[in-house]
Amino acid sequence: MKIALGSDHGGYLLKEKVKEHLKEKGIPFEDFGAYSQESVDYPVYAAAVAEKVAAGEFDKGILICGTGIGISIAANKVKGIRAALCGDTFSARMARMHNNANILTMGERVIGPGLALDIVDVFLKTEFEGGRHQRRVDLITKMED
Repeated sequence: MKIALGSDHGGYLLKEKVKEHLKEKGIPFEDFGAYSQESVDYPVYAAAVAEKVAAGEFDKGILICGTGIGISIAANKVKGIRAALCGDTFSARMARMHNNANILTMGERVIGPGLALDIVDVFLKTEFEGGRHQRRVDLITKMED
Protein backbone atom coordinates (compact mmCIF):
# COMPACT_ATOMS: atom_id res chain seq x y z
CA MET A 1 0.00 0.00 0.00
CA LYS A 2 1.31 3.43 -0.98
CA ILE A 3 -0.25 6.62 0.40
CA ALA A 4 -0.33 10.14 -1.09
CA LEU A 5 -0.37 12.86 1.60
CA GLY A 6 -1.25 16.51 1.36
CA SER A 7 -2.38 19.46 3.42
CA ASP A 8 -2.70 23.19 3.41
CA HIS A 9 -1.15 25.39 6.09
CA GLY A 10 -4.07 24.67 8.46
CA GLY A 11 -3.41 20.94 8.32
CA TYR A 12 0.39 21.00 8.16
CA LEU A 13 1.10 20.07 11.80
CA LEU A 14 -1.30 17.12 11.77
CA LYS A 15 0.07 15.95 8.42
CA GLU A 16 3.53 15.87 9.99
CA LYS A 17 2.17 13.64 12.79
CA VAL A 18 0.52 11.37 10.23
CA LYS A 19 3.84 11.10 8.37
CA GLU A 20 5.64 9.99 11.53
CA HIS A 21 2.87 7.49 12.24
CA LEU A 22 3.11 6.01 8.74
CA LYS A 23 6.91 5.80 9.04
CA GLU A 24 6.57 3.92 12.35
CA LYS A 25 4.18 1.46 10.71
CA GLY A 26 6.38 1.01 7.64
CA ILE A 27 3.71 2.31 5.26
CA PRO A 28 5.20 3.98 2.17
CA PHE A 29 3.97 7.48 1.38
CA GLU A 30 4.80 10.61 -0.55
CA ASP A 31 4.20 14.13 0.77
CA PHE A 32 2.78 16.51 -1.85
CA GLY A 33 2.86 19.55 0.46
CA ALA A 34 2.30 21.99 1.95
CA TYR A 35 5.71 22.08 3.54
CA SER A 36 5.15 24.77 6.19
CA GLN A 37 2.46 26.73 8.00
CA GLU A 38 2.77 29.59 5.51
CA SER A 39 -0.63 30.35 3.97
CA VAL A 40 -1.38 28.40 0.77
CA ASP A 41 -4.44 27.47 -1.30
CA TYR A 42 -5.83 24.04 -0.36
CA PRO A 43 -7.23 23.17 -3.83
CA VAL A 44 -3.66 22.94 -5.16
CA TYR A 45 -2.78 20.19 -2.69
CA ALA A 46 -6.13 18.44 -2.99
CA ALA A 47 -5.65 18.23 -6.75
CA ALA A 48 -2.06 16.98 -6.47
CA VAL A 49 -3.05 14.08 -4.21
CA ALA A 50 -6.38 13.31 -5.90
CA GLU A 51 -4.87 13.17 -9.38
CA LYS A 52 -2.19 10.71 -8.23
CA VAL A 53 -4.75 8.48 -6.51
CA ALA A 54 -7.16 8.64 -9.48
CA ALA A 55 -4.30 7.69 -11.83
CA GLY A 56 -3.55 4.61 -9.72
CA GLU A 57 -0.08 5.79 -8.75
CA PHE A 58 -1.11 5.61 -5.07
CA ASP A 59 -3.55 3.25 -3.38
CA LYS A 60 -5.10 5.85 -1.11
CA GLY A 61 -4.71 9.46 -0.10
CA ILE A 62 -4.88 11.47 3.09
CA LEU A 63 -5.65 15.19 2.95
CA ILE A 64 -5.79 17.60 5.88
CA CYS A 65 -6.85 21.23 6.20
CA GLY A 66 -8.23 23.24 9.09
CA THR A 67 -11.67 21.62 9.01
CA GLY A 68 -11.24 18.97 6.32
CA ILE A 69 -14.21 20.44 4.44
CA GLY A 70 -12.58 22.55 1.74
CA ILE A 71 -9.91 20.03 0.88
CA SER A 72 -12.58 17.30 0.66
CA ILE A 73 -14.75 19.36 -1.69
CA ALA A 74 -11.74 20.09 -3.90
CA ALA A 75 -10.54 16.47 -4.01
CA ASN A 76 -13.99 15.23 -4.96
CA LYS A 77 -13.87 17.35 -8.13
CA VAL A 78 -11.32 14.89 -9.58
CA LYS A 79 -12.95 12.06 -11.53
CA GLY A 80 -12.59 8.75 -9.74
CA ILE A 81 -12.12 10.22 -6.29
CA ARG A 82 -14.33 9.44 -3.33
CA ALA A 83 -12.90 11.61 -0.57
CA ALA A 84 -14.52 11.19 2.83
CA LEU A 85 -14.27 13.70 5.66
CA CYS A 86 -14.00 11.67 8.85
CA GLY A 87 -13.91 12.89 12.43
CA ASP A 88 -14.42 9.50 14.08
CA THR A 89 -13.39 5.89 13.52
CA PHE A 90 -16.92 4.67 12.73
CA SER A 91 -17.18 7.10 9.80
CA ALA A 92 -13.73 6.04 8.57
CA ARG A 93 -14.74 2.37 8.69
CA MET A 94 -18.02 2.99 6.88
CA ALA A 95 -16.37 5.25 4.29
CA ARG A 96 -14.19 2.32 3.28
CA MET A 97 -16.68 -0.56 3.76
CA HIS A 98 -19.70 1.02 2.10
CA ASN A 99 -18.38 3.83 -0.11
CA ASN A 100 -14.97 2.51 -1.14
CA ALA A 101 -13.53 5.93 -0.26
CA ASN A 102 -10.04 6.31 -1.63
CA ILE A 103 -9.08 9.55 0.14
CA LEU A 104 -9.46 10.33 3.83
CA THR A 105 -9.81 13.98 4.77
CA MET A 106 -9.54 15.38 8.28
CA GLY A 107 -9.55 18.74 10.03
CA GLU A 108 -6.57 19.63 12.22
CA ARG A 109 -8.60 22.28 14.04
CA VAL A 110 -11.45 19.82 14.67
CA ILE A 111 -9.86 16.63 16.02
CA GLY A 112 -6.83 15.89 18.15
CA PRO A 113 -3.81 13.96 16.93
CA GLY A 114 -4.57 10.81 18.91
CA LEU A 115 -8.00 10.42 17.36
CA ALA A 116 -6.66 11.39 13.94
CA LEU A 117 -4.09 8.60 14.01
CA ASP A 118 -6.77 6.09 15.06
CA ILE A 119 -8.90 7.27 12.14
CA VAL A 120 -5.95 6.81 9.77
CA ASP A 121 -5.38 3.26 11.02
CA VAL A 122 -9.04 2.29 10.60
CA PHE A 123 -9.28 3.89 7.15
CA LEU A 124 -6.15 2.14 5.88
CA LYS A 125 -6.94 -1.33 7.23
CA THR A 126 -10.66 -1.49 6.34
CA GLU A 127 -11.58 -3.23 3.09
CA PHE A 128 -14.48 -2.40 0.79
CA GLU A 129 -17.36 -4.87 1.23
CA GLY A 130 -18.54 -4.76 -2.38
CA GLY A 131 -21.88 -6.49 -2.95
CA ARG A 132 -24.82 -4.11 -2.79
CA HIS A 133 -22.39 -1.29 -2.05
CA GLN A 134 -20.62 -1.80 -5.39
CA ARG A 135 -23.87 -1.00 -7.20
CA ARG A 136 -24.07 2.30 -5.33
CA VAL A 137 -20.44 3.19 -6.00
CA ASP A 138 -21.06 2.42 -9.67
CA LEU A 139 -23.97 4.88 -9.64
CA ILE A 140 -21.65 7.55 -8.21
CA THR A 141 -19.12 6.78 -10.93
CA LYS A 142 -21.83 7.18 -13.61
CA MET A 143 -22.60 10.64 -12.22
CA GLU A 144 -19.06 11.70 -13.14
CA ASP A 145 -19.64 10.99 -16.84
